[in-house]
Amino acid sequence: MKDFKYNIESSEQAVNLEIPETGILSRKDFGVDFKWGTATAAFQVEGAVTEHGRGPSIWDTFTSQKGKIKNGHHAEIACDFYNRYEADLELVAELGFKEFRFSLSWSRILPDGTGKINQSGIDFYNRIIDKCISLNIEPWITLYHWDLPQALEDRGGWKNREIIKWFSEYVSICADAFGGKVRNWIVLNEPMAVAGLGYTTGMHAPGKKGLFNFLPVVHHLAMCQAEGGRIVRDMVQDAYIGTALSCSHVQPFSQSARDIRAAKRADAIMNRLFLEPCLGMGYPVETFPFLKGISKFMLEGDAEKLAFDFDFIGLQNYFRVIVKHSYFAPVLWLEEVSARKRNVPLTAMGWEVAPDGMYEILKQFSQYPNIREIIISENGAAFEDILENGIVQDIKRIQFFEEYLANILKAKNEGVKIGGYLAWSLLDNFEWAEGYGPRFGLVYVNYENQERVIKDSGKWFARFLKE
Repeated sequence: MKDFKYNIESSEQAVNLEIPETGILSRKDFGVDFKWGTATAAFQVEGAVTEHGRGPSIWDTFTSQKGKIKNGHHAEIACDFYNRYEADLELVAELGFKEFRFSLSWSRILPDGTGKINQSGIDFYNRIIDKCISLNIEPWITLYHWDLPQALEDRGGWKNREIIKWFSEYVSICADAFGGKVRNWIVLNEPMAVAGLGYTTGMHAPGKKGLFNFLPVVHHLAMCQAEGGRIVRDMVQDAYIGTALSCSHVQPFSQSARDIRAAKRADAIMNRLFLEPCLGMGYPVETFPFLKGISKFMLEGDAEKLAFDFDFIGLQNYFRVIVKHSYFAPVLWLEEVSARKRNVPLTAMGWEVAPDGMYEILKQFSQYPNIREIIISENGAAFEDILENGIVQDIKRIQFFEEYLANILKAKNEGVKIGGYLAWSLLDNFEWAEGYGPRFGLVYVNYENQERVIKDSGKWFARFLKE
């Protein structure tokens, strides 16, 4: 690949960036109807965790426990988006994006998880929506981005089947409050992470450990995924409804029969577990027989209720996964071969930079005839950004976007129905168990004074979107 230069204008000085060419890439290549946006999540950016009637969430509890978050970080202030949302949304417009995805804090709307509505929470999200509309930005609501009210976790959380009723109440309130102004809805964000990291390994809130938690939590999430879609469909006219799934192209470490079977099991868990039920295909039990145990948590009629005809599937891809057979991992019988061991390009999260993995997972999803459209609802990278003289020269992130977008365009040109791309993330933010170390933002956040600085990757997007 030859090199070419971008001249990115800065308030301080012009910066010449050497960027590897991935081909001639233009916004126009994606079509006039292709949606371009960026994304955030409530707990990662809002702060103000005790203000105006907000109740505690499982992440408030989790971050208060010693040793759960790197460097003892918490999100009590985070990016202070609660108080700075107007200026931050103006940055969205400045960067040229026309779509903005944000999540609702269940605890800010229903402090006890059910029952009495906190009108201050409703008012806050209406202000965000109104500001988006005033800037000609389409708001995208994510109903659940991991921050379950602690009051509901105290009653069993996602392991308690009653959560289908609790979630339905919450979704109905949100649809009623915001459905008149918001067309775009995402029901769940990465339910596999909730089940796996939150209730099985304990790496995320609520920090529960044990394989016995996995199956009931999966089933209740999958039921809520479909039920949430039905509620929004019934209550919001002309709604465009999806769910956002974390997806990774999975490859076997070798072509041995054992490694190939391990890769198929990993694919069933990582890519198919929440997708196929909503498509009316049930759980992938043939590939991963352990899932047969989910039947004891299913009631009559559940199989049909798992299905919902989503308008789009939100595909969230960051890296590919290489796995091999392992005798030391009961049930799964596999282990991931880490990117570090394979000596491949890495992000600050230790994730492989694998743009062809984005292409492969898009092609895989395109094989499902019942998927109407795919939205890339998250994609981005954390690198070790340095603010110097008012500038963040994040050349690696620009290269990341160039290469991933090129592979998305390749898939689109081959007939994959891709309708949009939402970059993760607008702002550097609280990166869950990793704290504030990894920076994913197009905008640099100085956490000491909340100063915002548009990174060179943000300026690159602004230029790209003006073409």
